[in-house]
Amino acid sequence: MRRKAGLILLALAVFFAALSPLVRWYAFPRLAKIPAGQYQDMVLEAKDATLLDYGTMKARKVSKVTIVQTLKGNVEASEKIEKTAGKDVVVWDGLSYVVGPDGKMVSKIPERYIFDAHTQEPVHATGEMVDDDPVKRQGIEFKWPFLTEKRDYEYFDAQARVTAPIHYKGTQNFRGVEVYYFEQTIPWTKVKFPRAMPVEGITPESVAKTGTTRWYTTVRKFWVEPLTGAPVYGEEIHQEELRGGTLLGGRDKVTAFAGHVKMREDYIDHTVDLVKSNRTLVLLMTSYLPWGFLTLGLLLLSLSLYLEARSRRPGDPEPTKDTEPEPVTA
Repeated sequence: MRRKAGLILLALAVFFAALSPLVRWYAFPRLAKIPAGQYQDMVLEAKDATLLDYGTMKARKVSKVTIVQTLKGNVEASEKIEKTAGKDVVVWDGLSYVVGPDGKMVSKIPERYIFDAHTQEPVHATGEMVDDDPVKRQGIEFKWPFLTEKRDYEYFDAQARVTAPIHYKGTQNFRGVEVYYFEQTIPWTKVKFPRAMPVEGITPESVAKTGTTRWYTTVRKFWVEPLTGAPVYGEEIHQEELRGGTLLGGRDKVTAFAGHVKMREDYIDHTVDLVKSNRTLVLLMTSYLPWGFLTLGLLLLSLSLYLEARSRRPGDPEPTKDTEPEPVTA
């Protein structure tokens, strides 16, 4: 009976020991993915910013500029692309909406970002765009891959429509969460005017006829939780200028916007709580279950060997053989 129980325990030990690497290296890469229908929004603020008054074409100090960013998963579009891509795809329809202190629109820029649900690598398909301009992204945007590494990544800048390195600068602790800090600098670059202008009747085409151009630079900072690849906090030191042309009345340049953009406090708290929750799920697949199964397998193996040793231990007397009595002779 002991030997039979030992064999059963040995079989279970082999099963759990084999299951440990399968969960980590086979199941996790296939199960960890961004939901196709995810919706998220973020509010950022630049306090004591500089903003262009399009009525006077002069820069003025304002108390606050607010940027509302939304990302909405387009399930119908992702399912359509998956048929030809042959993999799980996420389509995010994004909008960056900027308002001044008076609540009036400064700019709004829509995006469609298409990427692999597991790796966050861009997927090129019809509809990929920024402000209705077709683009072909290289590198990541908005989110880092699961199990982010301590290295530089390529990051797509939607304003300049370029991809540039975003550099790993070290590991920090942000509100109780270990994060990797990344930083990217986009040098002064000539960029397009938004299609939606803040003054009615003014279009990018009409501004282009004046010879005035728009230039942009930023220092982009992200604090990324490495297991989930989700930024828990972000900042930008953002500057825009209008240069040359008749629109400026003979001036070489004028500041269109300058400010230190930061996440609003309530959104920081919400993001940190959400990332902590998702981090536990990733740890379950990458650490808790694999190590738990391996430990269980070793315990079952030890118990199996113990029962096997007990079944072989001498202790009971050897059975006596029946012998016939020797014949008696006279």
